[in-house]
Amino acid sequence: MEKKNEMYEGKAKKVFETEDPEVLIVSYKDDATAFNGLKKGSIAGKGVINNRMSNILMAKLEKKGVPTHLIKELSDRETAVKRVKILPLEVIIRNISAGSFAKRYGVEEGIVFKEPTIEFSYKNDDLGDPLMNDYHAVALGLITWDELETVKKYAFIVNDFLKEVWKGCGVTLVDFKIEFGKTSDGTIVLADEISPDTCRLWDSETGEKLDKDRFRRDLGGVEEAYEEVMRRLTESK
Repeated sequence: MEKKNEMYEGKAKKVFETEDPEVLIVSYKDDATAFNGLKKGSIAGKGVINNRMSNILMAKLEKKGVPTHLIKELSDRETAVKRVKILPLEVIIRNISAGSFAKRYGVEEGIVFKEPTIEFSYKNDDLGDPLMNDYHAVALGLITWDELETVKKYAFIVNDFLKEVWKGCGVTLVDFKIEFGKTSDGTIVLADEISPDTCRLWDSETGEKLDKDRFRRDLGGVEEAYEEVMRRLTESK
């Protein structure tokens, strides 16, 4: 499978066309950004870890009934995926208060919710990815009610699955962000990635942060945290 034209370069990935119009190649970068791109840096080896971790988890999610964009891992940093039109909604599931949720509502981090919450943000860098409710998303034509129900159903399956996986690694899944896309036949599939970039992960014993918050908050040990999460995941398989 050959890379053709570069179609898109985002904050963490490059996307290339291939000879097959329905297949793209995603290449993961080590670049790191936070606060809607206001903070920029690099995390050595991040691209390799995020590529591999996403593929491991998405392959398992396929078996749980969640269709994904994954076709085949091609190399350390590159994966062949189905061409999808990304729905312009970030889907955020929270199990514990942290990050922007804690700040927004003036509560401490670490409150364990009786049941998970779900929220959506409009994927628009110029607007700062504002929060959006179901009715706004449908009113703006970003998604239909039926599609929204499908997205919610899949998101909660992903949450249950990830909580169990990370628990087996001695890690608590605090919250995470996922994205969905539509294939050419209209099928909704999980796209983007699942990694320490997109999940908030705390060590179950110590509460130590093992995710991108180490970069956001200048805590140090960022590369080591990503490597530790990857090690635990591969050893628990």
